[in-house]
Amino acid sequence: AAWLGINIFLFTYYFLYFDQDERYFYTRAILGSALAWARASAKCLNFNSMLILLPVCRNLLSFLRGTCSCCRRTLRKQLDHNLTFHKLVAYALALLTAVHTIAHLFNLERYNHSQQATDGSLPAVLSKLHLQGSKWLNPIHSNRTTVEYVAFTTIPGLTGVIITLALILMVTSSTEFIRRNYFEVFWYTHHLFLIYFAGLVIHGIAGLVRGQTEESMEEVHPHRCAHYLTHKDEDCSHDCCKDPEFGSIPAESWKWVLAPVILYIFERILRVWRAQQKVAVTKVVMHPARVLELQMQKKGFRMEVGQYIFVNCPAISLLEWHPFTLTSAPEQDFFSIHVRVAGDWTERLIDTFQQQQTEMPRIEVDGPFGTASEDVFQYEVAMLVGAGIGVTPFASILKSIWFKFQQADQTLKTKKIYFYWLCRDTGAFAWFNDLLASLEQKMAESGKADFLTYRLFLTGWDTSIANNVALHFDTTTDTVTGLRHKTIFGRPMWNSEFEAVAAAHPRSVVGVFLCGPGPLAKSLQKSCQQHSSLDPRKVKFYFNKENF
Repeated sequence: AAWLGINIFLFTYYFLYFDQDERYFYTRAILGSALAWARASAKCLNFNSMLILLPVCRNLLSFLRGTCSCCRRTLRKQLDHNLTFHKLVAYALALLTAVHTIAHLFNLERYNHSQQATDGSLPAVLSKLHLQGSKWLNPIHSNRTTVEYVAFTTIPGLTGVIITLALILMVTSSTEFIRRNYFEVFWYTHHLFLIYFAGLVIHGIAGLVRGQTEESMEEVHPHRCAHYLTHKDEDCSHDCCKDPEFGSIPAESWKWVLAPVILYIFERILRVWRAQQKVAVTKVVMHPARVLELQMQKKGFRMEVGQYIFVNCPAISLLEWHPFTLTSAPEQDFFSIHVRVAGDWTERLIDTFQQQQTEMPRIEVDGPFGTASEDVFQYEVAMLVGAGIGVTPFASILKSIWFKFQQADQTLKTKKIYFYWLCRDTGAFAWFNDLLASLEQKMAESGKADFLTYRLFLTGWDTSIANNVALHFDTTTDTVTGLRHKTIFGRPMWNSEFEAVAAAHPRSVVGVFLCGPGPLAKSLQKSCQQHSSLDPRKVKFYFNKENF
């Protein structure tokens, strides 16, 4: 809301400024209101270009998350929307670029029309001032010059075309479909941001749009002297007989983007340096449903629950880095990730580690970086919802809980955890069956059997599975997972689940954490709003979602 408000304020302020400022009286005589549209959108473009890199400075966000650990939840939650904000700013840049481009196309057409005019009007006279040796106002000095010629031969025109093309490619390749199915296209086209920022800094150097200089304003003020430009005698001796002089609007884009670009360069240097540190793959495990587990060690690596890393395998691609949630606990002497096939790169990674090789493929790691799941132990009650491979951040949390029970940790603030795992096939449940079984046993031994309540939902099944479950319905353990809690066929009834949690904890603050698809996020967010009490002394649900 603050970002939108600042954009509206900037656009309105500069639109009125360029529409009324006396230094641009003569410029407006040629261009009309298109000048204000072009300049106001340019100011907003600079502002949003300043912001676009900040949400992807992941080390900066992790640092802020650490320094804000004692801040209000609402403040910390804003950091979890970094990619949403990044997309909003990108869409704003696309819209403002369209406005800026269309306005300048009108400007060029009006410049061209004024240059060709011979009617003695003010725009026609202003466009011929360059013939008298005065500082020109109209950048088109020939009747043969076309709009296309200016667009592709001047610095503002050519850089504008390049910037626009780069922005179009980046925005269109960032759609959900492209990112999910052709991640390489998204990855490589997004690096056109280098061309975008280089073009943005150069774009305004030539200064085609001009205004009257301060010195000229004092000598021949437009309100006093504009009339004499079209009605001037050859032997004129009046103060207004002198022609006005014009100067370029100084290029300002570099002032807006200098600080964030320097910050981003330091971010990249830090990440490159960190990625070059040696990573030892200590264990490779192939789980059912073709899920690869990599256990690794790296000197000086420290993590918190729910964090994620970027992984690169030079044998597959030197430039591609992909995010993976850490599935290990901070108490363990290694860190691990679980990888399932979700595109060409992940499929090649699994194939590479499945092949029997004398030497383990080299892995580079950048991170870890903070996420919403870090805050799970800040809540008395937590609801963890994972869909498919989205269980990974909660595996880290559950493992950490196991170690805290093992060490009889008295500082654990969380009193109750509800864990929901939605899977399409039975093989997926085998990933963390051992962990859940260990937790069941450990909590029973500690006298805290009620600490963890988990529900496993099988959303895809056939008649053979259903028949097998029906035959063994009376067994103490589940036929699908072998755990004490029975697998539920179908999807959760979230209203019932939230009502039960609210009834069990009528005065608690409940953290709801999701790692899963967008439609599920909307459903959970809606349930959080519906079941949160307006009374601050009663139950309140806070929604948190993993974002990479």
